[in-house]
Amino acid sequence: MQVNPWQAGVEYNLGDACEYQGVQYNIIQPHRSQNDWTPDVTPALWGRAYGVAPSYPQQSYDQPPPEQRPWDQHDQTKVEIHEEEKEKNWWDLDPERQKQLAVGGGLLAGAALLGGGFLAYKKHKDNEEDKKALAWGLQNWVTDAQRRAQEFHQHGPRGPVTWLLTKGPRIPQGAFVAGQESDGTPLYVGRTFFEGGVHPGKVSPNFQKGCIIGYDGDEIEVEDYEILIADPNAVRWAGARGTVDPQYLGATPVEGGREQSGPLYIVQAPYKEGTHPGKTGPHLQGADITYGGKEKIVETYRILVYNQ
Repeated sequence: MQVNPWQAGVEYNLGDACEYQGVQYNIIQPHRSQNDWTPDVTPALWGRAYGVAPSYPQQSYDQPPPEQRPWDQHDQTKVEIHEEEKEKNWWDLDPERQKQLAVGGGLLAGAALLGGGFLAYKKHKDNEEDKKALAWGLQNWVTDAQRRAQEFHQHGPRGPVTWLLTKGPRIPQGAFVAGQESDGTPLYVGRTFFEGGVHPGKVSPNFQKGCIIGYDGDEIEVEDYEILIADPNAVRWAGARGTVDPQYLGATPVEGGREQSGPLYIVQAPYKEGTHPGKTGPHLQGADITYGGKEKIVETYRILVYNQ
């Protein structure tokens, strides 16, 4: 199928596709394109069509075949990735399978996102295997998030909570209010992939990039994230203190993410005359929120649970 080149200033709708730098992209959510919203750096708007051969000029028959490319320089995925594999950590894959994925362009999606500037780590990774693990986790989260976004834009929310992939400080209709700044500005719940995990944080129209998460003591501001859409009648806040034990909550907590140490749940905690959304888990000492550029642990907080 012939698709038109991407252009700025165009209204793109569900079902549309475009070509950018020789690569085909399919629409994730309707939008009017802007100069700096090229498809390669906007996973909330466009999803790369993997398995579709790039439309570069054909080589002449007398040219030698291309040499095997490094794992992060493929332009086409030639290896099938099974759904059950996507649930696994890179390190849990068999070494031979890791090699097949690397050689066959199976890390193309993650490599393209990292190359396009997706902020997924705090410190640069020098080890190639660490880079592959990061690319693998990132691409699996982004492709799942793009699928959730497409389903939402086509069918609306399905269930009490929905995570919607978005970009920047624009707040979509139906976003769940989970706190407020000291001046009354509402705060919402966002989450994004970072350093091998998916971390909940807070979203505000006043944040430059849209979403802030906490990691390793610092605030990390990101512009590509999922925002929580929730039916306010289907969830409620339950009081908690210290390390959370879900079996003693009397209700099921809403899971907002996960890291190597375990699941992460959505919380809100009072701090500096505001109420800030954040995260907690069985491996944390309380509510992990951010304020003034740093992570803060608050002992007494509230955790988001399902109404039952």
